[in-house]
Amino acid sequence: MERRFSILVGASVLALTLFFLWRAGPKTIPAAQPHGLGSADAAVALAALSDAAVTTTSASEFDAGAPVAAPSGVPGSRLPDGTPVPPLPEKAPRSVRFGVVLVAYAGAQGAPTSARPKAQALELAQKLASDARTDFKAAVVRGDSGSIEDLGRVPRGVLEPAPEYVLFTMPAGAVSDPVDTPRGYWIVKRID
Repeated sequence: MERRFSILVGASVLALTLFFLWRAGPKTIPAAQPHGLGSADAAVALAALSDAAVTTTSASEFDAGAPVAAPSGVPGSRLPDGTPVPPLPEKAPRSVRFGVVLVAYAGAQGAPTSARPKAQALELAQKLASDARTDFKAAVVRGDSGSIEDLGRVPRGVLEPAPEYVLFTMPAGAVSDPVDTPRGYWIVKRID
């Protein structure tokens, strides 16, 4: 039962991520999706890939709480204050429910060609983070395409190290400062 739930959660997170990348960016087919498949076929293929990954990796071989290595210059590899991402504390939850405000910038994955410069995106993200602390829903509306009030649950090991650390170490109900990710700045709210 727990394995099926894990497969379902993993497939759901992957499907949602692909949906938001598709919606936020140029209309290209992600490398993981075979050419010529419709969205229903892609969902089945993604579910099959998730199932295959789970069957070939035992729980003893995989630590979902282990930090993901990333080069220091890559967005998502450093905390908002610029420090390297430490390992998640043992007391951090195994999964959390969250919402996200996205502020894309030129050069980010899925960003439109007309996206704002990174410095301008950071200024907007800082303002939206301040606003999100009092009205998260309004900040989501003012964020870029891909912002969502409740994205659902995500287990450890799915996100880049920086947004994962911020999300899994802040208390329920808290809203983060802007976190640089490959898709742009994220302002995350941990729902539970």
